Amino acid sequence: MSFINPDFMLTNDAARELYHDSAENMPIIDYHCHLVPQQIAENIQFRDITQLWLVDGHYGDHYKWRQMRGNGVSEEYLTGGSKSSWETFEKWAATMPYLMRNPLYHWTQLELARVFGIYKILKPETAREIYEECNEKLASPEFRGQALIRKFGVETVCTTDDPADDLRWHKMIAENPFGTKVLPAWRPDKAMAIEDPQSYKSYLNKLGEAADMEIRSYNELMEALSKRHKFFDSMGCKLSDHGLETFYASDYTYSEIERIFANVLNGKQPNAEDLDKFRSAFLHDAAVMDAEAGWAQQFHVGAIRNNNSKMFGLIGPDTGYDAIHDLPVAAAGHKFLDSLARKDKLAKTILYCLNPKDNEVLATMAYTFNDGTCPGKMQFGAAWWFLDQEDGMRKQLNALSSLGLLSRFVGMLTDSRSFISYPRHEYFRRILCDVLGKEIEDGKLPHSELPQIHTMVKDICYNNAKNYFNF
Repeated sequence: MSFINPDFMLTNDAARELYHDSAENMPIIDYHCHLVPQQIAENIQFRDITQLWLVDGHYGDHYKWRQMRGNGVSEEYLTGGSKSSWETFEKWAATMPYLMRNPLYHWTQLELARVFGIYKILKPETAREIYEECNEKLASPEFRGQALIRKFGVETVCTTDDPADDLRWHKMIAENPFGTKVLPAWRPDKAMAIEDPQSYKSYLNKLGEAADMEIRSYNELMEALSKRHKFFDSMGCKLSDHGLETFYASDYTYSEIERIFANVLNGKQPNAEDLDKFRSAFLHDAAVMDAEAGWAQQFHVGAIRNNNSKMFGLIGPDTGYDAIHDLPVAAAGHKFLDSLARKDKLAKTILYCLNPKDNEVLATMAYTFNDGTCPGKMQFGAAWWFLDQEDGMRKQLNALSSLGLLSRFVGMLTDSRSFISYPRHEYFRRILCDVLGKEIEDGKLPHSELPQIHTMVKDICYNNAKNYFNF
């Protein structure tokens, strides 16, 4: 039997029944990803497996890059661009035997099996054969970008988009549908990033052009964002996303915020107190905007980014030099959500943590603010980034189950730039079914309620997200 087989990661009979009868063939709603809208709109044809899997210009898989560097692979094979596609792929194949127990080992084999029908183990001895077979298939129309998305039954994709984006690629996709709905998601992080006044002023010029106005004050910043928010809404956007080190909820007055904003426009570097006040005001006002539009909001908390300053200077952000932060999140998080709840301006909310110490913190934080207006309004989100692996997923499922309602969970997402990362949904579904199946077989869940547990699995895999986001 091949390593990737029908019962991969399913360790008991109940798990196998739940997965094969209820989870396996459910559609996918990928409500948070980093696919490039232009590549979707233009129905990209990848030149080879290296472009698809490892290096694609500015884009690439920083998960793989981190491990390849750890295995002694130099930058010229990765972002340096001086090596051939085969040479880079060969280095990935040479890294594979050292990846055992890393999630990339499973993901790589799942993607080979599910996308290309290749069940051989990738290693130096099989590298050339697998490379050539993948490239031969990628040359056919069935392996272009849109076909790869359709292959996995993806019903809806939400990309990650800046408020200044004109969304022309989303418009093109809407005018030329291919069977999967592709919607924008609002990511206003750059509009909050006053820590670098020069870059911030440059960004404000771009945002002002998109909103057809000059931005000279914080009030005008909010006016410009409101105009863009309405435009995103007209393009089908239903949710926002914020990438934060922690929550911000300092006390402030709007006169203080206007002073801080004016100082930044004059090139003055904000101090720590001003940064915190500005972020607190911005985050609150952005959340009110979402609530008034009827959107859902997502908060990804706990990354410390661009830590290797030498490599950041050479190749920029999102290249594998981020890590898990350890800032406190509880006090500010509760204060932030409470400020919205007091005004009845708390939108549907999903909280994600990158530090596993915060699993129970965010699970209890979310459930402190459920108000009975809809099932599962406040969500403890899926295991994210460094936690997006078997142990992280099981811990997230356990924390949510212990402190909330697993049955109302909106389930998995890819958070990926790759067109072939959808087997991560399969990976999650297998783990979910294995967790539930083991509890049935251990007598912790009643076997008589198996029909209800099947319904629960279907809901977590698809139905809950479909109802929650109202796409």
